[in-house]
Amino acid sequence: MKHNSRTNKEEKIRRFSIYRIIEHLALMALFLVLAITGLPQKFYHFNVAQSIIVLFGGIDNLRLIHHFSGVLFTGLATQHVLVNFAGIMFIGWEPSMLVTLKDVHDTIQNVRFYLGLEAEPAKCDHYTYKEKCIYWLVLIGGMQMIVTGMILWFPVAATQYLPGIFVPLSKMVHTSEAMLIFLLIVTWHVYDSVLSPDVFPLNKSIFTGYIGIEQMKRQHSLELAEMTKQGEKLTGQYTCSILTIDAEKDSDRSYH
Repeated sequence: MKHNSRTNKEEKIRRFSIYRIIEHLALMALFLVLAITGLPQKFYHFNVAQSIIVLFGGIDNLRLIHHFSGVLFTGLATQHVLVNFAGIMFIGWEPSMLVTLKDVHDTIQNVRFYLGLEAEPAKCDHYTYKEKCIYWLVLIGGMQMIVTGMILWFPVAATQYLPGIFVPLSKMVHTSEAMLIFLLIVTWHVYDSVLSPDVFPLNKSIFTGYIGIEQMKRQHSLELAEMTKQGEKLTGQYTCSILTIDAEKDSDRSYH
């Protein structure tokens, strides 16, 4: 018995470039290393923290790996800011991560929707208010981690230009911010990317670069409507940014 070929096809939209995929993977790897090597230094009195320190060959090795990862994170954050600044200023990229009044309205509408006071959730564009929120929290928090981390790494040099109170203050901010970002990632971001009914068992778009049409309709309906309006959709077929992928064929096929 033959199955309808339509059931084996999944329409996809190109959402992230290879550059963004690599950038996100690098951020994930650095986040894990920094968390594994940083949190045991704050909670050293716990047995599990001491076991991790011993596993890395002692506190000196742990700090060395943490510092090296911090340098890589600084480089990653710096290139991210510079590339996006140049793209917006000179290439004409749309600053789609800027928070607008619509994001405030979307937040209010979704809260009302969850309370049963609205008939439907907010219609979002390229990035939702939740994606923007976590982006800016991680970016601003990451900048704070870089600055305070440098002060803690080079306290003598720092106090040549700053009051001595900045060293213990940096320690408090660095460790507290680390816990905040860690909890933000493992709760809010993991839920939205893995456990949310809209994407369960995993939102693969940041790994594959593509997002399904149905997911696009649910989460980014305004962007999809704009793409359709501009002629991206032609007589039921999608061109350029939208592809039809045959699930029976090689899943490792590369699209350009």
